[in-house]
Amino acid sequence: MTFILWVGAAGALLFPVIFLLDGWTRPGYRPAYHPVSALALGPRGWIQTANFLLCGAAIATAGIALVPALDSVLLALVIGGFGLSLMASGAFPMDPIRGYPPGTPDGDPREFSLRHTLHDWAGMFVFALAPLAALIAAWAVPGTGWRIYSGLTAAVGTVAFLAFGQAWERDHPRTGLVQRLAIIVSWVWLGLLFLRAADAVP
Repeated sequence: MTFILWVGAAGALLFPVIFLLDGWTRPGYRPAYHPVSALALGPRGWIQTANFLLCGAAIATAGIALVPALDSVLLALVIGGFGLSLMASGAFPMDPIRGYPPGTPDGDPREFSLRHTLHDWAGMFVFALAPLAALIAAWAVPGTGWRIYSGLTAAVGTVAFLAFGQAWERDHPRTGLVQRLAIIVSWVWLGLLFLRAADAVP
């Protein structure tokens, strides 16, 4: 179980590292504006697709290991659902949109594909389940410090998720930054949770 939790921690913590490095070096991609999901498009799209799938699989699997480690079936189910939703985000990439990949018209297309719609639904589950997991952990994980940290993560993650939704609808030039805040706050918390659970395994 300890090894599985370490794998989950690695998946959660490496996910933002990979998309940050890829986004900074991707021609035509603007990290402050474009969403992380857009990295799954274009010639190098396989990098972010693999990031979605491998990170999601690692988190979903490690979620199961939280049951004996932290004795919380509900937390394990929510984190498992989070991991599966992340995998779905990779399995159903978004449509080219808002100038990316290079050559794509600015703005949104008149109609979105079914694949894009499924990606949106998967993304909503990802960003809803992440703060929910932190909220549950605020009650389920022992230790005052961890409960405060989890509660703050739930609050910041929720606010950042809602702010990202508004920025996306308004096509704000800093949409990508807001989304990255939501991701980094929740994913780092999750990675540290797995590491803490690994230490708790006898």
